[in-house]
Amino acid sequence: MGISGAAGSAAGQEAPWRAPTVVEERLYAAGAEGDWPTFFTVLAGTDLYFPMSRELMDAVPGSIPFKPFHDPRFQGLSLAVFTRGMLTAPSGDHVFERSDLKALAKGWPKSVRWLAVNPGTPVETFLPADPKRWKRHTKASAPEPQLKTLWTGHRYDTLAHGMACGAMLMVNNGAIWNHLGWQWGGYTEEKELLRTWWGVSGRPEWLETTEQLLRGDVISPAWEFALRVRQALMQEHGTAPDAVRWRETAERVLVSRTAEVVDKTGRPPEFDLDADIALVQELIGRVLRYEARFRADGLLSGDSCVRSVLAWDFGRASCMARWGLGARYADLAETERALLRAGEASRQVYRSWAEFAIGFVLGRCLHFDSEEFGDWYTDMVAVHRILSTEPESPWLSVPWEQSPADVPER
Repeated sequence: MGISGAAGSAAGQEAPWRAPTVVEERLYAAGAEGDWPTFFTVLAGTDLYFPMSRELMDAVPGSIPFKPFHDPRFQGLSLAVFTRGMLTAPSGDHVFERSDLKALAKGWPKSVRWLAVNPGTPVETFLPADPKRWKRHTKASAPEPQLKTLWTGHRYDTLAHGMACGAMLMVNNGAIWNHLGWQWGGYTEEKELLRTWWGVSGRPEWLETTEQLLRGDVISPAWEFALRVRQALMQEHGTAPDAVRWRETAERVLVSRTAEVVDKTGRPPEFDLDADIALVQELIGRVLRYEARFRADGLLSGDSCVRSVLAWDFGRASCMARWGLGARYADLAETERALLRAGEASRQVYRSWAEFAIGFVLGRCLHFDSEEFGDWYTDMVAVHRILSTEPESPWLSVPWEQSPADVPER
């Protein structure tokens, strides 16, 4: 059925080959044992990536021109695809575009006789072209785990911490949480997602957006103001205030700040004080109702409260650092610096992954959910449970406290 580089070379290696992810591990084992039904079940359930020229994809976005090659070991042309764990780091003109076995079977070029899976690697496998069979396998593909880890990536150090700050989004999207050399959606898709969701269509916009997220300037200032008022009351009295005291204190602070502005400028404020007070009063009610739901769903325990929603910005900054690399708006060094800053900013505000996580969830809900408790919320409940319980979760493996002097190690 196929010729596997993994099966043919493993015995002669000085040290066993280390698979980067569970996908390559399963493909390696199935190929070595000649278990082709399992091999195809795994292959059909994962993403496949075509190596491409960045210049070409910029010229013809939205299409994947096939680039067959000839391997002297096989008669006829071959077409190369790679699984996500085998992708080389983003560099130069070399990019990858994402597809899958189903799409490949549908558009398979008749002149190509071999599908080369991960050619030139220990898990290399050449498969005879058989699009009809591939289509059948796609109907019984093996689902991938929601939490994905790059076993050969950063898993415990300060870079891992910075990447783990984006884990809730990564796990929700089924992406590898600690993939530094980000190319998840493929070059064209990464660019399109940034443009659609963030209005980022070039390097200057990526730099600006990343900086705003790292400063915590994207979330509504009202959210953080309300939570800081409550934190001040908790520090003063030792317990969380009730809704009445919280609202009254927030109003006094707003009135006092307005008076300071008037005294300083000698002019009426340029903002509507009554509207700001009403906004914060309504916001406090929303926060309390969300926290009650969080406790009912196991996201908050006892009398715990959300300290801050800056995690919503810092977590997205962690992701934005890598999204920019995937779209080639950033280089690897810039991505690493942004990740380290995201982790450091998070540690300055929060004391644990649990505190960070609930701040992220509340920020997401205030942004998108409007107290509907729909997918924007329920998706986070599911992700929270995964990250709270699964052994490979960074919340369980990456220490919250990190030394700024730590040298990142794998």
